[in-house]
Amino acid sequence: MCRKSFLLSLVLVTVLAGCSWSAPRAEVYPGAEWSRTSSPESMGWSSTKLVAAQAYAKHIGSAAVMIVDNGVVVDAWGDLERKYLCHSMRKSLISALYGIYVADGKIDLTRTLANLGIDDLTPLTEVEKTATVKDLLSARSGVYIEAAGEASSMKAMRPARGSHSPGTFWYYNNWDFNALGTIFDQLSGEKNIYAAFDKRIADPIGMQDYGPDELSYAYEPYSRHPYYGFRMSTRDLARFGLLFLRNGRWGEQQVVPADWVRESTASRSTIAPQSGYGYLWWTGEGAGGFPNVDEGPASYYASGYGGHNVIIMPSRNLVVVHRAETDAGRMVDEASIGTLLWMILDAAGEKAIGDPPLLERAVGTRLTADTLPQVLQACSLRSTQGSTDISVTFGPDQTMSVSAYGGAVVVEARWWLEGDNYCHDLGPEYGGRQCSQVLQNGDQLTFFDLDGYAANHFACVPR
Repeated sequence: MCRKSFLLSLVLVTVLAGCSWSAPRAEVYPGAEWSRTSSPESMGWSSTKLVAAQAYAKHIGSAAVMIVDNGVVVDAWGDLERKYLCHSMRKSLISALYGIYVADGKIDLTRTLANLGIDDLTPLTEVEKTATVKDLLSARSGVYIEAAGEASSMKAMRPARGSHSPGTFWYYNNWDFNALGTIFDQLSGEKNIYAAFDKRIADPIGMQDYGPDELSYAYEPYSRHPYYGFRMSTRDLARFGLLFLRNGRWGEQQVVPADWVRESTASRSTIAPQSGYGYLWWTGEGAGGFPNVDEGPASYYASGYGGHNVIIMPSRNLVVVHRAETDAGRMVDEASIGTLLWMILDAAGEKAIGDPPLLERAVGTRLTADTLPQVLQACSLRSTQGSTDISVTFGPDQTMSVSAYGGAVVVEARWWLEGDNYCHDLGPEYGGRQCSQVLQNGDQLTFFDLDGYAANHFACVPR
């Protein structure tokens, strides 16, 4: 060995000897059942902090939670086998199917509604018919008419018909999503979405509870494009999340094309700072993902009404599934899910996850009955909550108005004080009656629930 090679080898040995180094963990996939660690500590997790996270999940009303680290269940609670409604998570499920059938050559994203003969009971205009399949996948069709399965908030924020050309403006639009179902059935050659999902995804990755024959489309009288609802168990959705974490691969089989996973989960539209929308997937990190937590770079998630989420954090090799009992009208808001995620990531020993969302560790001045009214009426509150820009204004007669997406009023209500605590009731769709402790730190107001967990952060913008 020459002297130069010898010295290089000596340097490498010396450096490695002084480093804490371990080989990358081998990828784990579940078999017929999920593998579950016998000791969270063996994977670098804190059992004590996981117990605290589970207690908080019970506090906010989570129905089921599953935490998967590198394909192994670190912790889980609730009824993991129960098939809860997926609500809008259905969109990420069909996005995966689109990737498969695009690769098969059966679906061309550049085809237009006119090419495909897609219309509705409210006839589309010639301009609207120029929207492409890719526009619909990106929620950029420019078609603003009634659609099946719309929430009242979607209807309230629907742009005026003809106000935006196809491909130019993002709007979370059930018409786009439902029409994608019709297009899929027309081009795929499959019996329906549910049978296709069973054959191409559920069966290859070993979903344990999925039943395509239990599912059916829901039609409403003002559209020919049905709502394709899904019911799925938490443990099956965790498999779906792991499939995407592994870039569409399940063991030796490439179930969803890897380039589609990258393309569909990349932001196509900027919804708010650090928050975007891909092909029927939400993207976000820092303040642009869930409030109260930084999930890490390149994170993305499927999101359904009332607290249904599959959250994929590639930089942390984690999948977290959260479910809510929306069948019984019980919902969990994004801020509470964000606090739960912070506690889960803290239990994993992760750093750079944001400030602790705990009143006992927060910096600032607690507002009281003497100071709260003056502060609230002197400014408008502005916040980016998940993917939504929120503005709240308070009137002198204890009225309040909540606006979103640049000015559309979502709800008007009343607020009041109970002792030093702020309270409001925005109705069941927006969390119902809530009371908060309010902390001021400069121009920032943080609302904590009565147990001291952060709910929402707002900038106080002088009127």
